[in-house]
Amino acid sequence: MDKAQILIASNRGPVSFSTADDGSLEHRRGGGGLVSGMISVANEIDSIWVCAALSDADRRAAAEAPEARLDRAHDLDGMRVHMLDIPRRTFEGAYTGVANSTLWFVQHMLYDIPNKPSFGSHFRRMWEDYTAYNNAFAEALVTGAADGARVAVQDYHLALVPRILRARRPDLRIAHFSHTPWAPPEYFRMLPEQVARDLLEGMLGADRLGFQSPRWADAFLRCCADVLRADVDFRHRTVEYGGRIVGVDVHALGADAETLRESAAEPAVAARRDTLREAVGDTRLIVRVDRTELSKNIVRGLEAYRELLTTRPEWRGRVTHLAFAYPSRGDVPEYREYTDAVLRTAKEINAEFATAEWTPLILEVNDDYPRSLASFQIADVLLVNPVRDGMNLVAKEGPVLSERDSVLVLSREAGAADELGEDSLLVNPYDTVETAEALHRALSMSAEERRERRQRLAEAAVALPPRRWFQDQLRSLV
Repeated sequence: MDKAQILIASNRGPVSFSTADDGSLEHRRGGGGLVSGMISVANEIDSIWVCAALSDADRRAAAEAPEARLDRAHDLDGMRVHMLDIPRRTFEGAYTGVANSTLWFVQHMLYDIPNKPSFGSHFRRMWEDYTAYNNAFAEALVTGAADGARVAVQDYHLALVPRILRARRPDLRIAHFSHTPWAPPEYFRMLPEQVARDLLEGMLGADRLGFQSPRWADAFLRCCADVLRADVDFRHRTVEYGGRIVGVDVHALGADAETLRESAAEPAVAARRDTLREAVGDTRLIVRVDRTELSKNIVRGLEAYRELLTTRPEWRGRVTHLAFAYPSRGDVPEYREYTDAVLRTAKEINAEFATAEWTPLILEVNDDYPRSLASFQIADVLLVNPVRDGMNLVAKEGPVLSERDSVLVLSREAGAADELGEDSLLVNPYDTVETAEALHRALSMSAEERRERRQRLAEAAVALPPRRWFQDQLRSLV
């Protein structure tokens, strides 16, 4: 197998496959600025992207490609991609059982503590799957890496990979980036002791660790000090452990303005914009765009809108809330229940306030990217109120595309608050009264203040676009 100087490892790859009507395989490039930014760098350098097959079509593509190298069977515009067909049971235990149902819940502090979690023998078996899954990635990286290669490992799915690589290939330069928040030690120690140690020691196999916000980087450092008793320098953000010093960096991912504007200029976006305008008339627009994900806090956002209509009746008939949600993690019971709660709350609000001439809330739960872009363009207020978020790119994308100088109402618990807090209206995501007052203030703000705030938000939002964000991490390994 040919080897590369740069390797990227992530659960989701840069391409995904589907089966056409004639039975052949079709592929498309992953969406979003992050994938675009990483691809743009990967195409210019000697690189291989290692990822997992996520669907039956992906598995077929991996099986049919020589040595699971998709670029040897498909035209991928110069990308070299190694897609791993990890056994289904192993993948389900690692991805659904550990990554999405445990690590995501810990790092976002989402557990219903009186009832969950409970780490019994079933969890230990899933942890074995997670370990096997990380070993599969490490094996592919070891095989594909040239002497002295640089490896960029992405996110909580692959926390064990750096340490495995360090043991097998000490010549490699390794970075690991966490796109999620990081829990403080008081919450992180909820995990079984050995699991907590394995995660931290796994990541400390890297030369450099990256986080979206200083808050998440510092929480990781605290966990290293508390769980591992490592020698931590909080000022310089380094961890000395096992005879090595690991640097901890902050890389705040920004919006990809060029890609966003190109996508927003598509005819499909103009069509969605016309449809939305027809549906809402001349009312002011409060917009939110999220996945139906527990941390996104959609229900409290809807409750805040209900509070606005209750306490500020002057907005009845004059404002419409567009709430667009992308289905997320339907294989996790808590997510199915949460989606039901979102739908139920929306129905209650319309039942309470709607008139023959006015529908206060339009909620759609489906995948429609052009609709999201159109809603950014026409929003008067953008509501982003997660209980906890590594960054939240919606908060950055909205101001870039806004044509009406939308006001950003932003949770202080989003990583984006570090950069956007001064020019947004920051709120406590648990306080629906405060959030309702922020919505009222946003709707009442003067045109001049709206314009000045939005311009500064847009400048801050694109300060570290995905391409540069990724290049910075690679440069840190030189």
